[in-house]
Amino acid sequence: LKPENFLFTTKEKIEQSTLKIIDFGLATEFGPDSVLTTKAGTPYYVSPQVLAGRYDHTADLWSCGVIMYVLLCGYPPFHGDTDADVLAKVKLGNFSFVAADWKNVSEDAKNLIRMLLKLNPKDRYNASQALNHIWVTNTAPKAKDVALSSGLVDNLRTFRSQNKLKKAALHVIASQMSETQIKALRDMFTALDDNGDGLLTAKELREGMEKAGFDTIPPDLQQILEEVDSNGSGMIDYTEFLAATLDRKMYLQEDICWAAFRVFDRDGDGKISKEEIALVLGDGDVASVAMRDIAELMKDVDQNGDGEIDFQEFMDMMRGGKGPS
Repeated sequence: LKPENFLFTTKEKIEQSTLKIIDFGLATEFGPDSVLTTKAGTPYYVSPQVLAGRYDHTADLWSCGVIMYVLLCGYPPFHGDTDADVLAKVKLGNFSFVAADWKNVSEDAKNLIRMLLKLNPKDRYNASQALNHIWVTNTAPKAKDVALSSGLVDNLRTFRSQNKLKKAALHVIASQMSETQIKALRDMFTALDDNGDGLLTAKELREGMEKAGFDTIPPDLQQILEEVDSNGSGMIDYTEFLAATLDRKMYLQEDICWAAFRVFDRDGDGKISKEEIALVLGDGDVASVAMRDIAELMKDVDQNGDGEIDFQEFMDMMRGGKGPS
């Protein structure tokens, strides 16, 4: 992570734009006990553990601490005439707050930086601790109240009843939408996400609906949430929320569906094979997908019985049922 990889989506005023992270070329998935060994990164922002060749996700928290330092004073905590000088200082982890440059910065802000730049990763803040630090909770702007669509729960319910391929297609479509197209849904998600962690819990959904004056709160809200949750996190992330609540008229545009179809049609032959479906549903791991699931899906979607799904059949699947509206 480095400042150059944070970009606004437009040149409008900051409060009217969206900040996004780009360049995931070196990103990788990790588990609770994952240890990474690839040495990569920009000298100013790389953690000591990355330099040592043995690190985990806390390396990103170090980088966040460096970015925060730079944003608040204008220069990095570890600097030198050469990359070698910088890296030597990073390994030692010694930094300071020069009084003249930090006189207008609160102690809370400096305390958060200290916790993010702990040399020992076991002492370093994790993401949850950083998000709940007093400087963030007191300083970060709160989401504006927005009107919640009365069809929100119906859309979530409808989404959970769709077949797995259609759910995957809606995820792809959601990820390709422009900020202008999804602004209303983004505002709705932000308003519901009370703690700002990018994940919706059943509690947040319930409280958001109560605040919006919904007459009845469905008793099966937790079950609805679990079935919309595609990655098993137990919560709904931003893309899952978009996929489940997209306007039907928006996602049924043929060019948008064609772009999603091409993602699944790996070999570009104009059809989605059983193997390609397995790759989609198994997130690249064909062995993890039960063949009976694929057979059931093909029975629903493969109208001409040729064992593959062409674009017309794909479009018919997307049109089928009463989608989100």
